[in-house]
Amino acid sequence: MNKVVAFSLFLLFLFPVLVSSECTCDEDSEDRNKTEALKYKLVAVASILLAGAIGISIPILGKIFPALHPENNIFFFVKAFAAGVILATGFVHILPDAFESLSSPCLPEKPWGDFPFAGFIAMVAAIGTMMVDLVAMSYFRRSHLKRQKPVNSDEEKEGGMINQNNHVHVHTHSTHGHAHGSVVPLEEGSELDLSRRRVISQVLELGILVHSVIIGISLGASESPKTIKPLVAALTFHQLFEGIGLGGCISEARFKLRKTAMMAIFFSLTTPMGIAIGFGISTVYSETSPTALMVEGIFNSIAAGILVYMALVDLLAADFMSSRMQDSPKLQIGANVFLLLGAGCMSLLAKWA
Repeated sequence: MNKVVAFSLFLLFLFPVLVSSECTCDEDSEDRNKTEALKYKLVAVASILLAGAIGISIPILGKIFPALHPENNIFFFVKAFAAGVILATGFVHILPDAFESLSSPCLPEKPWGDFPFAGFIAMVAAIGTMMVDLVAMSYFRRSHLKRQKPVNSDEEKEGGMINQNNHVHVHTHSTHGHAHGSVVPLEEGSELDLSRRRVISQVLELGILVHSVIIGISLGASESPKTIKPLVAALTFHQLFEGIGLGGCISEARFKLRKTAMMAIFFSLTTPMGIAIGFGISTVYSETSPTALMVEGIFNSIAAGILVYMALVDLLAADFMSSRMQDSPKLQIGANVFLLLGAGCMSLLAKWA
């Protein structure tokens, strides 16, 4: 998983090289002021960095405060809010941008105008995320089974005699803490559950980082204060909410301190680093370049597919279909309210970002 993340980040940082090609489509006229734009970019770097650090730290440091412990309902509501934020990020922010890029008139009519590539790539990315999820969990499950203590032959014989004489089909040895069969329950807090949550947090961070680099480069390459000014506030809240969502997943994954710190730092620095890269290539970067549009559209489509799958399957379905949720009407109401609140707040930001 770490190799996949590293390779993806390597591709992302090749992005500035790819998009610095010639422009074949006229750019929109806009007021350019490099000096004033630089001031807003510096403000954006500071505010986005701070917001990202605060957002991702809230759930991680929540273990210190009793009200935010994972077993409390407040933490459950925070997770629902965060899942709504991530879902809205995929559907409302990233996917429309991908469609806009890959359906631009600056791209050749064939093949880009003949097929909805953005939706197709997002679908493939969602399926690919599901496959990664499946392969990773299958590996951890097999490893878990291999580490279990084998039952000796005397116990097998005893169990077989019980089945023959009393027709009891449940074959369990409580003294050894395990059951025979191919099904291993994914109990909350178990080793398998912990492995699954770690896979979820790493894949989710990968999807968020892809999007963060792209929006950072776009903002950093712009030289229009009118374009940058509304983005500063919008992207600050955007980074704050995304940080809360990712921080909740990292907190549940229970990584070691070093791993947790690395993931938090990566998230906090990605968008500011994207802004710095965009500023560095602002003289050669063109948003209307066919190469830039294709790369942005493809990466945004991939990020949208990953985030939508993670939000619906690994975050919402896992919590909302749990027995804890089903047994508590009060928890159902609260979680649904916070889910809609998170999705609504993030969707509202699409007006400016």
